Amino acid sequence: MDRRKVRFCCGIVCMFLLVTVLFLFPAATQAVYAQQSGAMTTGARQAEEPGEQSDFEGFAEFDTGGDSGQGEVFDPLSGYNRFMTRVNDKFYFWVLKPAASGYAKVTPAVMRRSVGRFFKNLGYPVRFVNNLLQLKVKRAGVETARFLVNTTVGVAGFADPAEAWMDLEAYPEDFGQTLGVYGVGSGFHLVLPLMGPSNLRDAVARVPDVFLDPLYYVEPSELAIGISAYNRVNYTSLHLGEYAELKKDAVDWYVFLRSAYEQNRRKKIEK
Repeated sequence: MDRRKVRFCCGIVCMFLLVTVLFLFPAATQAVYAQQSGAMTTGARQAEEPGEQSDFEGFAEFDTGGDSGQGEVFDPLSGYNRFMTRVNDKFYFWVLKPAASGYAKVTPAVMRRSVGRFFKNLGYPVRFVNNLLQLKVKRAGVETARFLVNTTVGVAGFADPAEAWMDLEAYPEDFGQTLGVYGVGSGFHLVLPLMGPSNLRDAVARVPDVFLDPLYYVEPSELAIGISAYNRVNYTSLHLGEYAELKKDAVDWYVFLRSAYEQNRRKKIEK
């Protein structure tokens, strides 16, 4: 327990320090980007020449607005991000997908969907707190009603009578969205190991969300990690084929993921 308290205190301190950096970061980012934007276009043309590293492939698309019509993505770590995207891709096809496929063969879909609903119900604290922080009081109330109904009538959340019988839909919110609502910029794009696309703001925002996750308080920590891994495998088993289908039509998989992630986050923050 003492170890948990130490980790909690360290996490809180880190969170406040990093949030402070995030508030200061957008202005610094804009200054640096304005300074380098001309050089980046030149660099994009050079990257297309033979012999250049593949980490810079598709860079010209980025500079010509290929990511989205709502502004360019600041991506100073594109080399690392591309490498980590390849690592995550191999992890998916070599580890996660085979595990999820095998699990799906021995576990009925109805059971896997029930497990998914259980973990969704377990995420109530994150959704509730972040809806409140964004002053979405009605949505926070709906989340509470959903949690009470699904935890009792829905047997710990394995069923979702709140949505099926009462039309009470979940309102997913996280601390990254909360920071975005209050004007914190996304910062530079960042691909996280085994987790996929993110950015500086959302990566930092994972810290407070972790403390709201009931699994964080499961002891020993190895058990908590095992439960989280099982949740990931179960979720993947319900979405087999979707990743490969998206990748099949992507000209540049990294640029596609980066663009899709940033646009999706902007859309969620604007809601």
